[in-house]
Amino acid sequence: MSTIGKIARRTFLFGTAAVAGGVAFGYYSYTKPFANPLKDGLAAGEATFNPYVKIGSDGKITIIAPRAEMGQGSYTTLAALVCEELDVRLDQVSIEHGPPSPAYFNAAALSEGAPVPQFDEGMVAESLRAALKIVAKFVALQFTGGSTSMADGFEKMRYAGAGAREALKEAAARKLGVATSTLQTADGVISHPASGRSLSYGALASDAATIEAPSGITLRDRKGWKILGKPQPRKDMRAKVTGAPIFGVDVTLPDMLYGTVRMNPSPGGKMKSFDATAALAMPGVTKVVAIDSPYGQGIGVIADNTWRAFKAAEAVDIKWEHGPAPANSVEIDAVLKTTLDGPGFFTLRTIGDPDRIFADAPRDKVVEAEYDAPYLAHAAMEPMNATARLKDDVLEVWAPNQAPTLIQVVGTRITGLPADRIRVHTTFLGGGFGRRIEPDFSDYAIRLAREGEGRPVKVTWTREEDMTHGPYRPVAKSRYRAVLGGDGMPRALTGSVASPSVAANAVERYFPDVPMGGPDNMLIDGAYNQPYGIENYRIDGRKASLAVPVGFWRSVGYSYNTFMHESFIDEIAHIGGKDPLELRRALMSDFPVALGVIDKVATMVSWSTPPAPGRARGLAFALSFGTWVAQIIEVSKTAGTIRIEKVWCAADPGIVLDPLNFKAQMMSGIIYGLSAAVGQQITFADGVVEQSNFHAYDALRMNQSPAIEVELLENAHRLGGAGEPGTPPSMPALGNAIFALTGKRLRALPFSKEVDFA
Repeated sequence: MSTIGKIARRTFLFGTAAVAGGVAFGYYSYTKPFANPLKDGLAAGEATFNPYVKIGSDGKITIIAPRAEMGQGSYTTLAALVCEELDVRLDQVSIEHGPPSPAYFNAAALSEGAPVPQFDEGMVAESLRAALKIVAKFVALQFTGGSTSMADGFEKMRYAGAGAREALKEAAARKLGVATSTLQTADGVISHPASGRSLSYGALASDAATIEAPSGITLRDRKGWKILGKPQPRKDMRAKVTGAPIFGVDVTLPDMLYGTVRMNPSPGGKMKSFDATAALAMPGVTKVVAIDSPYGQGIGVIADNTWRAFKAAEAVDIKWEHGPAPANSVEIDAVLKTTLDGPGFFTLRTIGDPDRIFADAPRDKVVEAEYDAPYLAHAAMEPMNATARLKDDVLEVWAPNQAPTLIQVVGTRITGLPADRIRVHTTFLGGGFGRRIEPDFSDYAIRLAREGEGRPVKVTWTREEDMTHGPYRPVAKSRYRAVLGGDGMPRALTGSVASPSVAANAVERYFPDVPMGGPDNMLIDGAYNQPYGIENYRIDGRKASLAVPVGFWRSVGYSYNTFMHESFIDEIAHIGGKDPLELRRALMSDFPVALGVIDKVATMVSWSTPPAPGRARGLAFALSFGTWVAQIIEVSKTAGTIRIEKVWCAADPGIVLDPLNFKAQMMSGIIYGLSAAVGQQITFADGVVEQSNFHAYDALRMNQSPAIEVELLENAHRLGGAGEPGTPPSMPALGNAIFALTGKRLRALPFSKEVDFA
């Protein structure tokens, strides 16, 4: 109890400090809205109402969806939030990402990522979340991540639509000489039923934009939703199926140059020297320059096309220094073991007194297990790329990125230009998964643009350059222990997790002068914050010092901790003679939302009915990014190989804004997680990464992919995300199914180390 008291006091003090900081900066500064970035650069006849809405006199309506579209559907659903209140159809609007601006800061990513369990809605937890919203306003970072696009935009974008609608109605009331309350809106038209007169939004836009929206606007009740809550056609689909030039790698500008980079393959290593004589003699090659960046040292090549840049980079003779990272995966594992054995740790949740229970426990009642997860690459299909032009003291960057304001920070660091002279154009992303939060590919493009003499330089990485440099999902090792009672139920459970800190690693790259210390809840996400009611319980995190760059990978700490935690819960069930589903029901009996998804997935699969001979099922649960998910996977064994036959998934995000798209994201997350579970890993030998392309780092192919069935519930009262929650439970569910089929407990990812897959 003393530990949880200390944690509670620390979080309370942190929250109080954040609030105090808001007071110090000034309440007025906090409540004052950011300037509308759309006011600059409006087209003739175009008016803007707020940072999310533009309407032209010709009736064209443009909605800003300021989160990256990387296949997850945010482009459409964010626009739908505005359309619902603006009273227009999705097919009546065009959508833009918009410029980088603090007006689009992501508050939900900080508040929902608070270092408290997501099911904790007590005073301390809620105070901390509220305080972090204040912090988010002052930090004002615009980025896409943490499955927070909908949670962040749910109210602010609906209010933007409603505010514009009310301003338009007021303009119409003045023009028609009637009371606002007598007007109706529908499909971009304001009508006065009593007189039969009507005006289009386009005819009113100019006047309405000068009218301040009234305070106290009431948002439309869910029962009256026309768009939200229903499947909507994806607004990005036509461009994608017709091959329109919408991705960063498609950017084409007049007088363009082309470039690539080749960085030290040993993490953190420097470049001793390079000889570019052979490269500069090759046709079309104009420059080879040294790069010294927070993201690595190496060379950049500028040529008249990308292929020539690639070949020239290969021809440069470079002398590298070895970096500080361990030479191989064996040494990395040794660091993790030493970290687990060491004294330094932090914990964010302790219940009861587990140490006392272990001290008094009979040896035959103690269950122990050790789990391992490897480094993982993001392996987005679109290669890393960015185009930059530095001309007339203006820097422009075209990039498929998840953090445009971070690119401005990098641009200022490199060029010395202020943010208002750095323009970032965010294209569609050919996959992100957290990789494109990183500004490294934009950093290198900006550095090469300084050598472009005012011409744009399009910098494209080879697949090998991306896969062998990271940043990676961190490696992790954990040790779990439990004491079982005579009834087979866990009386105590402890877990220790060793892994590099993603937060500290990322901040060091993004803001090298900002110190980063203290607990990192992402390191133990998926373990400490699950709604299991075990009387004596503790998870501790231990930061491993490894000089390998790590970053945000789809579901971050949940990706490895859920595998470890849920595998151990399954081990407890089998050793204690409990049905894995019934054990989870008993341990989460205080959480109806958890029981809802557990019971739903059990019904979907008919859990009480045994599978066909030669098949078996595994179950896993996770609460991540505000969404409660239970998954069951069925596997079969033929001729010594395991085949993943089917996945059943029940998810509860509280509110489903687009059921078809949400289900698609759950399926995507499941396939992403299963790909990692089956065969993906990043390993080291001689100080460098061994995997260089998809031949050594493959994803599930279509013939390997299981049938997937997803059902959605809406019992939770906090809006959860869609992009990541499907990934964490998929890995332990598969491992638990393989155990049920073969009796072999797999405690290390990927499973292909020990079993063969069809």
